[in-house]
Amino acid sequence: MSNLSRRSFVQSIGAATLAPGVLLAEAEAGTGTGTGNSAPPQRAGANYADYKHIQVSQNRGVATVTLNYPPFNLLDEVLSDEFDRVTRQLEQDAAVRVIILQSAVPKFFIAHSGLHRVGLAPKTTSNTRTFRLTQMLGERLRNMPKAVIAKVEGIARGGGCEIALAADMCFAAIGKAVFGQPEVVCGLVPGGGNTQRLPRRMGRARALEVLLVGGDFPAELADRYGYINRALPAAELGPFVDQLARRIATFPTITIAHMKKAVDMGSDVSFSEGLLVEAYEADLCVANDSIQARVKAILDAGAETYEGELRFPDLGAKLPPAD
Repeated sequence: MSNLSRRSFVQSIGAATLAPGVLLAEAEAGTGTGTGNSAPPQRAGANYADYKHIQVSQNRGVATVTLNYPPFNLLDEVLSDEFDRVTRQLEQDAAVRVIILQSAVPKFFIAHSGLHRVGLAPKTTSNTRTFRLTQMLGERLRNMPKAVIAKVEGIARGGGCEIALAADMCFAAIGKAVFGQPEVVCGLVPGGGNTQRLPRRMGRARALEVLLVGGDFPAELADRYGYINRALPAAELGPFVDQLARRIATFPTITIAHMKKAVDMGSDVSFSEGLLVEAYEADLCVANDSIQARVKAILDAGAETYEGELRFPDLGAKLPPAD
């Protein structure tokens, strides 16, 4: 997204989400206001009881968000409203570093957005372009300074597929997970972001195959097409995602935030400009006192020794908890 379009996006949605730089500054400071309308970051013990169809559990920096809106997690006004509110709350929760999205409804992750809203839509369109709610939900997941992982064990079509792919990573259960954009069957164009995400992930030709055919892609085919990070046997998916999330949650909050910002902002500009974005985000980490202390600790744990270099990724287990 260009600087102009990024600014336009933030201005157009107001408090629905915050610019990455604003959230990043708050993540570094540990406090913040974001905009005049945003709540201050919440500390450990935030209350997530005010949701009927979404449950949130927290453990060591990982928040597991479970969608439970039978019979098939339709992304209608009810679930959209709760998902909007819970992601706003998670965005501001300073105790959360990683978010796992999953479903408690058998055979479904999120079915799709509510089709009945089509009949209620205005018959005229404004010349002033605006963003749709599902687009804003996806951008909140992408922009928040936390890692977001979708764990898909059922059907994710339409808006449900768009939410899954808006996460930073998406892992799926073989034999259970299904992805698809069936909007074309109804004569519609997807309105939650996947006309833009899919070509960037799998190329134009494969994206048009997904969008113009409107069929289902089981987990293994989605993996081969670059739709998702990877497909795993159903029995292995949960432990794999949990282990991945716990590992990411041991790393410094500001490093996670800077990493996402470098990837997101750098991918929408020229390669040389992206390198400058990367250099700036890297410099901000190096200049941080807590990161300086962490580098010293990993050196003390054995980095830059022969034995330490053989097992460098495991040295993190010897470090104190990240700030």
